Amino acid sequence: MILYLHGFRSSPHSYKARLLIQRMQQLGRASEFFCPALSASPLLAIRQAEQIMADYAPSEITLIGSSLGGYYATWLAERYACQAVLLNPAVTPPRELESYVGVTTAYHSDEVFEFKAEYVDELRSFAVAQISRPQRYLLLAATGDEVLDWREMAAHYAGAPQVIIQGGDHGISEFAAYMDSVLAFCDGQHA
Repeated sequence: MILYLHGFRSSPHSYKARLLIQRMQQLGRASEFFCPALSASPLLAIRQAEQIMADYAPSEITLIGSSLGGYYATWLAERYACQAVLLNPAVTPPRELESYVGVTTAYHSDEVFEFKAEYVDELRSFAVAQISRPQRYLLLAATGDEVLDWREMAAHYAGAPQVIIQGGDHGISEFAAYMDSVLAFCDGQHA
């Protein structure tokens, strides 16, 4: 089972999520892929993920987390001992998202939502100071990420298999070229 966790202000309609959904359908594996619309509340977003994960053994689960979803995926992977693929993951979102407290809109719709001050505190409660088993993770980080620093990602996931994309952007617009490698990792075919 693959559980995709999207980033802040994103949704199941993101480019990477749509590519993965299409690929899993092509492979006849659509029933193995979950991509919920996550709550703006980190606590509720984690609960949503845990609810989906509850029907599977940790060895059957791979999390794919993009940006803020990578932060969630890291905490969940540590808590449940499952593997995770991290796509330009947020390493310190309480720092980055403090300036977003207030009303904002989602990227893929005109949906308005509030990112509350207490959500920053919720984020702090999901911090992972250091990953315990680097081989359980695969990091894809773009040096051209205009939102987050790829060097922080590489340092935080030291020892994990890493694909450092030269250039690129936060959304990993070249994700199609990496998708099959990501799915191979999800299926236990580690490099």
